[in-house]
Formats: sequence, structure tokens, C-alpha cells
Amino acid sequence: MFVGSYPLRLDEKGRLALPVRFREQVAGGMVIKKGQERCIYGLTMARVAEQSAAAAAMAPSDTAAARMRARMSFGSMVEVEPDKTGRITIPANLREYAGLDRDVVVVGVDTRFEIWDAGTWDAYVAEQEAVYADMESEGMPTLS
Repeated sequence: MFVGSYPLRLDEKGRLALPVRFREQVAGGMVIKKGQERCIYGLTMARVAEQSAAAAAMAPSDTAAARMRARMSFGSMVEVEPDKTGRITIPANLREYAGLDRDVVVVGVDTRFEIWDAGTWDAYVAEQEAVYADMESEGMPTLS
């Protein structure tokens, strides 16, 4: 499970040192890909296999929407291998998609982590905090 928020920096080559707590979880391989709200998703290879199996089990799988979802999701995936210091290189096309320059925030989101431009993340949190605080928890599992 990926949890927590970590303000970090990309170096001049687009490399990011993953949070220490995440490194063991991705030791078996990982991918990064385009995520929603213009962030980058980081997934273990095991999670990618789960997603692939779930997508194959969904019917109908040969619709325009299903093809688009598969192309956008699996087509944007890049296998990355952390180096000895836990750094991954984020390709230029993904950095551009997410608007990443230097300051980023890595956010643990249960079965994945997300990489956000720090300013975009701050704006997202500011916008969503009031909505989250006012959400009804009825019928939803809580962690408290």
C-alpha cells in the first residue's frame, strides 16, 4: 500500500528519487503512465497485471470506449527501474503531460502512487479540501 505525501524535486535530467518507503514495493518492477487530472501514476508490475486481467474480464471489450481506454492507459506506460539510489527517470513526454518542472509531490494512493507538479497539487488540495470535509461518510468505509 502506498500512503503519504512527499514534496520532492526532479533533477535536471528528469530523475526523481522515490520516497524510501516506496522503494521496496517497486523492487519487483514498475511502470509510470498518464493519470487523471494531469498527474503521473506509478504502479507495480503486479498491479498492472491485475488491471490487465480486470480489463479483459470486462464486457464488451471491443467498443470504441474500451479501445480508447486501453490505448491511453497501456499505451502511455513506461517501464522504469529505480537505480541504486532509488531514482527513476521520468520521460520528457510524461513530464510535459503532467507539467512537471522541478518541484513535485509524490502522493501515495493505496495501490498506486501519483506524481504531481507541486503547484498543481496545492491547487487541487485547496479546491478539494472543503468538498472532502463536507462529504457524507454514510455507507462508505472509514479509516477512523
